[in-house]
Amino acid sequence: MLGGDTTARIRVVDIFQCVNLIWVKHGSSREEENEPMNAYSTMNDEISPRLMQRFDIPGPRYTSYPTADRFLPDAQGEHLISALRSRATSAEAMPLSLYVHLPFCESVCYYCACNKVITKDHGKVDDYLRYLDRETALLQPHLGDAHHRQVGQLHLGGGSPTFLDDGELTRLMGLLRERFHFVEGAELSIEIDPRTVNTERLVHLRHLGFSRVSFGVQDFDPDVQQAVHRVQPFEQVEALVRDVRRLGFESINLDLIYGLPRQTSESFRRTVERVLSIEPDRLALYAYAHLPARFKPQRRIEAAELPRADDKVAMLDQAIRAFMRHGYDYIGMDHFALPDDQLAQVKRQGRLQRNFQGYHAHAGVDLLGLGVSSISQIGVVYSQSLKTLPDYYAALDAGHLPVERGLTLDDDDRLRRDVIMALMCQGRLNFEQIGQRHRIDVEHYFADALARLQEFEREGLVIRSWAGLEVSRTGWFFVRAMAMCFDKHLNLHHDHQRFSKVL
Repeated sequence: MLGGDTTARIRVVDIFQCVNLIWVKHGSSREEENEPMNAYSTMNDEISPRLMQRFDIPGPRYTSYPTADRFLPDAQGEHLISALRSRATSAEAMPLSLYVHLPFCESVCYYCACNKVITKDHGKVDDYLRYLDRETALLQPHLGDAHHRQVGQLHLGGGSPTFLDDGELTRLMGLLRERFHFVEGAELSIEIDPRTVNTERLVHLRHLGFSRVSFGVQDFDPDVQQAVHRVQPFEQVEALVRDVRRLGFESINLDLIYGLPRQTSESFRRTVERVLSIEPDRLALYAYAHLPARFKPQRRIEAAELPRADDKVAMLDQAIRAFMRHGYDYIGMDHFALPDDQLAQVKRQGRLQRNFQGYHAHAGVDLLGLGVSSISQIGVVYSQSLKTLPDYYAALDAGHLPVERGLTLDDDDRLRRDVIMALMCQGRLNFEQIGQRHRIDVEHYFADALARLQEFEREGLVIRSWAGLEVSRTGWFFVRAMAMCFDKHLNLHHDHQRFSKVL
């Protein structure tokens, strides 16, 4: 998106200055861990438009490696069953993380690329919950005893989970608690469409045990909201956030998107100011990827109304500046958190993790996905469910798990996953640690990848030393592109254009 406009006058010095703030902010924590800071002194004074054009390329977001597009057919979930049975015999298995995909929305948001079902017929929820019950019943024999059915985390995503009314959410939580054992203090989170909840609904969510909420905001400008077909006044969200705090929820996240139609740097500045006046615990700042050929709702967006490349950069620049001034820590890529938030704490401790749900704080936790299109990660096995309701229902009617495809990681996949996640989560790679863990000579094994990485080195985006690699403060903007150097599947197929750009 940015690289396509070679004449754009980009505020590159401002971007560099705002990224400086990120590393100034983290300087104390790195010193506490006795980590060297000298690598960050060898930086260019600015990011040129040429640099943006060269490295702002399409690439995966690496919520997994290999990425989901590399999964292979797995009829009836044989690999998933094998992984669950193996886990059921492990004495070291930690409590599960559950993800439940609830695909329903009453209206379409034109920017959306999620797997969703647009309907006003709430009767469809009854069918869906019945089939979720069947899915969990089919899984139960493979999960093991009560210890191995323990759950430490639950996340409801979609779609709009709050499409379900209070009774339907109660029913869903009942069937989950019947099949699984939620440990004391389990973290329960839910994605909320602000247009679908009020104070009474928040009270009910708290009663059900939810402690974390995420509001889809995207933008507060009325003109932008009209353009993307998602109108929700600032005052409505502000009031809901006040209620969430009063009711004792532990964490609030707000999602924003820059690059939407009719956005300007000035309008987005006002949105950021309003967001900061609410002061959520976490913020997610995503770049809009306009891919109408892949996502039909985006065809309703007028391409002429999309902001220019230099305007998008200005939005990113001013948003990060504002977050840093307000005291947020930079977690990675597009996520920010207040210093006392759990994500910020584990980032400082070097324990940040990443999976299909994004950044998280719990290492070694298996993820079990339920519902249409959901993805699981059990040990070294990835698995994805069928993507349409008719197919999902038909598989369960036939008495087998509704799995479409998956992948069992080999030794090379596991190694490259460790390398890519080290870069994505901590911005550094220790050659000795990776070498000892996987019994390889890193520089020899990854000679090709390190050669590809040299163009990033020459631009000061990553610093290589005898000890390993360190992403520079400027390089964080391009960490996805750097991770691509280690992606064997991507480099073999040269199919970058299926992905959004890194900025």
